[in-house]
Amino acid sequence: MLSCMIFFCSCGDTTDEVTAIPTMPVPTSAASAAEPSETTVTSASETAASSEETTLTAASETYAHELHTAPDAEMIKISEPSCRAAAMYCTDDDTLLYADNIHVRTAPASLTKLLTASVALKYLSPDTVCTVGTEQSMIGEGSSICYVRPGQELLLSDLITGMLMASGNDAAYAVAVNTARALDDPNMSDEDAVSFFCGLMNGFASEIGMTESHFTTPDGWDSEDQYTTAADLIILAGYAMTVPEISSITNVYEKDVVYYSGESNTWHNSNKLLDPDGVYYRPDVTGLKTGTTENAGSCLIASFEQDGRTYITVVVGCSSDDDRYVLTLKLADMIPE
Repeated sequence: MLSCMIFFCSCGDTTDEVTAIPTMPVPTSAASAAEPSETTVTSASETAASSEETTLTAASETYAHELHTAPDAEMIKISEPSCRAAAMYCTDDDTLLYADNIHVRTAPASLTKLLTASVALKYLSPDTVCTVGTEQSMIGEGSSICYVRPGQELLLSDLITGMLMASGNDAAYAVAVNTARALDDPNMSDEDAVSFFCGLMNGFASEIGMTESHFTTPDGWDSEDQYTTAADLIILAGYAMTVPEISSITNVYEKDVVYYSGESNTWHNSNKLLDPDGVYYRPDVTGLKTGTTENAGSCLIASFEQDGRTYITVVVGCSSDDDRYVLTLKLADMIPE
């Protein structure tokens, strides 16, 4: 068994203690998606009707594990670049390798979209046809978008691609509204549909063990009552990586997509660790998601694969995009050999 060193760090007067992190449950949909099947295109209402009797028991089961803390663990602190919180986690042995203010509340920014995708895929097939509509008026001014337009039709999988790769707030609202109307009232207003979906988000977050978070938007736009922690983001990232429709999107830098209604688009991943021509490129990076808002600062959840083992890093509250990549790479350099 690989022996891992544990790294702790503190910011100011706040020091994080190592705590038990719930096991990342494998969703039933992830197992079934791996099996070959005939691809069919379904409407949102048809998908919802067929999934009403489907339950994801694994998603609601979490198991606490004591972290493997060595008595002589080396104490190492990354002082620069600064951040609000940071963590590194090994998914293979449920070990927290680095902890810096992991229970301090922070705005989630677009890291929220990993939850939005997870919730939508819990209830709808990836092949569900979704229509972009008037919910587009709800996105915040200056939002990152993937340029979907009202009246266009996309498969849910393609909407999620634009939401996760290009960090499209426009796609996030389309995902939320289409999912809500499929599950409840197809004639509900945009505002009611978004509120309904956010209720699903909070319920799902609780199911997978995110006990320090609350969400009020599907895109992570700053909101007074919307918050998370680095500890919860580790749980979210670990879950998202078990969903093939998410993990296969977040590790790609560029993708051409043809919409169901015939339009086409090319999306580039906002995660510069995946850009083969970029200064921050790392070939061992397998995802996951960037996020930036005024309240959240510059944030990044990244995943790495080394020697057959998977590691997740979380950095939030950095002062610049460069800082989030520099700090993430410093954490990755701590991965035990």
